[in-house]
Amino acid sequence: MTYQFDFSVIVRSLPILLRGAVLTMGLSLLAILLATVLGVVGAAGRLSRWRMFRFLAAAYVEVFRNTPLLIQIFFLFFGLPGIGIRLSAFGSGLLALCLYTGAYNVEVFRAGIEAVPRGLREAAASLGMTSFQSFRHVILPVAIRISLPALGNNFVALLKNSSLVSTIGVVELTFLANDLNAWTFRSFEIYGATALIYLCMVLLLVAVLRRVEGRLLVYIRRVA
Repeated sequence: MTYQFDFSVIVRSLPILLRGAVLTMGLSLLAILLATVLGVVGAAGRLSRWRMFRFLAAAYVEVFRNTPLLIQIFFLFFGLPGIGIRLSAFGSGLLALCLYTGAYNVEVFRAGIEAVPRGLREAAASLGMTSFQSFRHVILPVAIRISLPALGNNFVALLKNSSLVSTIGVVELTFLANDLNAWTFRSFEIYGATALIYLCMVLLLVAVLRRVEGRLLVYIRRVA
């Protein structure tokens, strides 16, 4: 028996899947922003002169990099209410994605900061910049440029990992794809279309990251 592909199922399901894709993209972009900030703060902690800051940053990285993201999502959504802390499904999913990706970003930023040429640091000091000004205007932009390829991999992984929040009821792309599959029993068409939508979102994200990398390169050349 040959399988009869039904393109009309995709046509009817596409508006619903695209609504889910909008939420997926919004959730992912917000998580990317917060995970980036968390990565910078954590990297500063890892490189701090204060032992306690170094210990806390290292502990955070080890805990969240070495436990499954799905377990973290379940812990935040199902576990925290046991001690009186209740988060919405969206809030739990967003927090889990931020903490998980942020832990990877900490190490990426740490390596990027350490790779900044010493000459740039000395030039900033010779101009009379404070440590904070030097970090903000010279070291951080260069470190981000160095780190961007690895950060891009983390952001792409975050976008794909966002599908896991469907397990706690966040109505994003994968959640709606599962619902449509249960209604239509056309798994090939539904999940095939879903995969293509994810592919388009990833390619769009990669294109944006390349544009950002190009702008940073122009800025660094001006600084240098």
